[in-house]
Amino acid sequence: MYDVAVIGGGPVGSRVAFRLAEMGHNVVVLDRKASMAEPVCCTGIISQECVSRFAIDESVIVRKVDSARVFSPAGKLLYLKRQEPQACIVDRSAFNVYLAGLACDRGVEYLFNTHVKDIDIHGDRVIIETGQRRAGVVLEARAVVIAAGSGSKLVEGLGLGRVGDFAMGVQAAVVAAGLDEVEVYFGHKVAPAMFAWLVPTTPGRALVGLMARQKAGVYLKRLLSFLAAEEKIVSPETELGFAVVPLKPLSRTYSDRIIVVGSAAGQVKPMTGGGIYYGLLCADIAADNLHRALENDNLSAKSLSFYEKGWKQKLGREIQVGFWGRKFYEMLSDKQIDSLFDIIKSNGIDEALLESPDVSFDWHGKVMLKLIGHRALARTFEMIKLPFPIGRGER
Repeated sequence: MYDVAVIGGGPVGSRVAFRLAEMGHNVVVLDRKASMAEPVCCTGIISQECVSRFAIDESVIVRKVDSARVFSPAGKLLYLKRQEPQACIVDRSAFNVYLAGLACDRGVEYLFNTHVKDIDIHGDRVIIETGQRRAGVVLEARAVVIAAGSGSKLVEGLGLGRVGDFAMGVQAAVVAAGLDEVEVYFGHKVAPAMFAWLVPTTPGRALVGLMARQKAGVYLKRLLSFLAAEEKIVSPETELGFAVVPLKPLSRTYSDRIIVVGSAAGQVKPMTGGGIYYGLLCADIAADNLHRALENDNLSAKSLSFYEKGWKQKLGREIQVGFWGRKFYEMLSDKQIDSLFDIIKSNGIDEALLESPDVSFDWHGKVMLKLIGHRALARTFEMIKLPFPIGRGER
């Protein structure tokens, strides 16, 4: 019997497994993919803070980013640039392989082509029924970590509910010679209530994607045609990849002998849908709490509830503010978004934010509160009553 079975071998699952194995536990990772090298529908943008905190090897980083070109619905431009790189773009497949390799070096066992069909909490153990290519296998573990990404039916089947809000992400790899900077696009014709991106990766290659609540593929094909007409990409003909993007956490992320972490728990940035850094932070919190519970032989829901208290203390406020910021943004018309661009540019708000130490690639709450509290933007923000207190902001 394993100490812990981790369902999902992405960055979050591999990080939990690595940490637990490092602390002396017997861990197995179950993943439905044939290998960690399979393609992933994820842009792979992480902050320099994330790279430093988790000592991510330079070998999986394909580009560092210090600037971005942000376009309003009418094509108005905000150019954002700092002296030092703010983000890194990782090769997501290589990143998966790298983190799994670290876990394997600590003795973690990986079982691929393994689909978890059912989880049964039975006395002092969890019984996991799996389906593999040739035959089903039943495994036993003292505890289970669900890190299977968003949309996993296992979570709902265990009575933990479902993610309260989500969007669909869609992305395509394209040929884009001469592209050096990240581009971001807003507008209802591009990605209603969300946004789109064009991100350079390796020389001559880029990722184009967007988030939408419906018809995501239709909007991306339209964007690809536009970018091809603008000669930013070579051809609009490419294969699309899809992924569910949670925008709000589960109401509960633990149960007897069970912990849910990462996108499966909705631990993402609601404004952007980015989940790698938040997921890795929560992976460490999960591993630390599971280690104590295993050592004390107390894997009850009450014992594991400290995991949820821990990650909410770290991220709860940030996610809450980000979620309401997203709901506010969804209420804006294209005309209002264009107006915000004009106000931000004419009042030098963009330059002030770039110079502020509060502006972070990962922590959006302070930036949003600064914008909301800015006198020049007050009339626009008066249209909605925000459910959280704001400070005086920049005056």
